[in-house]
Amino acid sequence: MGDTVNWTALSVFLFFFALVTVMGFLASRWRRGDAHKGAHLDEWGLGGRSFGTWITWFLVGGDFYTAYTVIAVPALVYAVGAYGFFALPYTILVYPIVFTIMPRLWRAAARDGHVTAADVVFGRYGSRMLELAVALTGIVATMPYIALQLVGMEVVIKALGLTGELPLAAAFVVLALYTYAAGLRAPALIAFVKDVMIYIVVIVAVIVVPAHLGGYGAVFGAAREAFAAKGGATGITLKPAQMLPFASLALGSALAAFMYPHTLTGIFAAKSEVTIRKNAIFLPAYTVLLGLIALLGFMGYAAHISVKSNNDVVPALFNALFPSWFAGFAFAAIAIGALVPAAVMSIGAANLFTRNFWKPYAKDVTPAKEEKVAKLVSLGVKVGALACILLMPTKFALDLQLLGGVWILQTFPAVVFGLFWKRLQAPALIAGWLAGIVFGTWTAFADGVKPVHTLAIGGDHYTIYTGLLALAINVGVALVVQALVPARRRAALASA
Repeated sequence: MGDTVNWTALSVFLFFFALVTVMGFLASRWRRGDAHKGAHLDEWGLGGRSFGTWITWFLVGGDFYTAYTVIAVPALVYAVGAYGFFALPYTILVYPIVFTIMPRLWRAAARDGHVTAADVVFGRYGSRMLELAVALTGIVATMPYIALQLVGMEVVIKALGLTGELPLAAAFVVLALYTYAAGLRAPALIAFVKDVMIYIVVIVAVIVVPAHLGGYGAVFGAAREAFAAKGGATGITLKPAQMLPFASLALGSALAAFMYPHTLTGIFAAKSEVTIRKNAIFLPAYTVLLGLIALLGFMGYAAHISVKSNNDVVPALFNALFPSWFAGFAFAAIAIGALVPAAVMSIGAANLFTRNFWKPYAKDVTPAKEEKVAKLVSLGVKVGALACILLMPTKFALDLQLLGGVWILQTFPAVVFGLFWKRLQAPALIAGWLAGIVFGTWTAFADGVKPVHTLAIGGDHYTIYTGLLALAINVGVALVVQALVPARRRAALASA
């Protein structure tokens, strides 16, 4: 890939990219009739809190199932086999969590005009320190996540035969401009096109590719032989030692998924609690899609694909087995799948900075100023993400994203516990957050920035998701501090 330009595929790619670009700019005209909402962070950053069931379904699905998911999940399955399927139970577990927790969180945000999770935390606990901890964690965890959307786009651009950094930079300049103009409405509108395209690509792929390769029996047989030749822990079924880390990764990822600013932005933009509950019922359709996408990793072996990087498996498979026009369509779907989540992520990070770092300390804050600051910060976030992917090795960006999952999980107690249990106070939650962040970061780096950690207990070894271990320490420290710190001292610390 990357040696000669596939002009047919590139033409189809550019057509659909131009289509969503036009849609992105047209979205700036999709506004509510309320005149006073014209310059307001609710309007730009949350779409006027007016998205119904279908828009929310496409938007949340669009920023939850990203371009990097379409690239990375098959790549992981191609590399390690069944272990890579942990994303499947994770997306099954997450929806009961959404159904139970997110309507309550939405209600707290809508009632008091909160835009971010950190707003909700400050409204509940009155602690600026805890608010800043949640906001900072959200921003830091989101930055490498945005950069990884660029990895997905970079892979398909290379598959088209384009080289250099200019095409990637040009695509993100376009993204930055229409996000600045239209806010959350741009990715909400584009998500319709993106999801339909992805569904078409995946359904065609899981029918046509096995037909080319002799059926699913041949696909699984080829994968089994390839993993047997590799040896180690790879295989098309889980080894006994993989079951605990597999389960803990699924559970920890499910708890962390809707703590990210971009997923919460989609939730807060919904118009009602009923909308969120309906989405928790309908969103598992994306889990079916994810399972089909993961199978592409096994198909790479049956097609005898040879790649330098595991991330190239899906583009190489499409280039090898499909006509150029359909490959271009598929690459456009993946690239557009990068634009939607990247836009929502930058908006979520901008909302956090504006509401929780700038607004509490700025003078003469008006709704128009608030929106303006958020728009400018969203541009800065995109530039920072682009710089990350252009200036640092891709593996480092991936490592940071793995750490991002560990970090964002440490905001779970502050954001969620108060919705159901009000005994923990701000000082205890701050102490727990700090302990979880320090332990999770130190452990992850000590393990070579791996997502799991092995504990030795009584001669036995247990491998568990690092983020889940850090969360356990987080909650334990919070409970101890809550019990030890006198009530009067807790009140003084909470107001700090």
